[in-house]
Amino acid sequence: MKVVDQFAIRRNKMVQEQILHRGIEDVRLLQAFREIPRHAFVPEDCVDQAYYDHPLPIGNGQTISQPYIVALMTHCLELSGKEKVLEIGTGSGYQTAILAALAEEIYTVELIAELSKRAARTLDSLGLRNTHLFEGDGSSGLSEHQPYDRIIITAAVPSLSDEIKGQLNEGGKIVAPIGDRWRQQLEVWKRKKTGFVKETILPVVFVPLRGKYGWQD
Repeated sequence: MKVVDQFAIRRNKMVQEQILHRGIEDVRLLQAFREIPRHAFVPEDCVDQAYYDHPLPIGNGQTISQPYIVALMTHCLELSGKEKVLEIGTGSGYQTAILAALAEEIYTVELIAELSKRAARTLDSLGLRNTHLFEGDGSSGLSEHQPYDRIIITAAVPSLSDEIKGQLNEGGKIVAPIGDRWRQQLEVWKRKKTGFVKETILPVVFVPLRGKYGWQD
């Protein structure tokens, strides 16, 4: 008798109703969302809500973002599969896993040691070997492994620092929620020979990034 994978059914429904229905049609991206088990990245008491259309708490005052927002930010990066990506704010590791399915190498940094260690265990259990996890102040980026083809910031920042901008290759992109503590705009910054060009995507609300170029408390 064939065993029905209920989580796979929920993932397919999530992709169809929350991502594809909202206009994201990238085939590789959609497949990554169908394959990566979001329920593996949430606390046990939230597993039943893992594929709902909203963020979930993951402890330490942090959240795993709404699936659509993860998809939208990933879509804005325009990954071909060959990129070296810096993720600032590992959190649960779910965004890391999606990136790992779509890019060549992922460098991700998390301030909260407990979250970083938990994410490392989850990513390892899924066999994702192209992820490199670091603990520390991600608001300063990860200069020892620069430059990067893409940078994604998964918590709210007041502005993009010159230190972060300087770690991006020419032709690269930064995707980040930028604004105050309670409301931000999702922005895409592209580095050209003459400087940076900014595009504003939509209003969002993220937890604040802590650190030197974020918030101190």
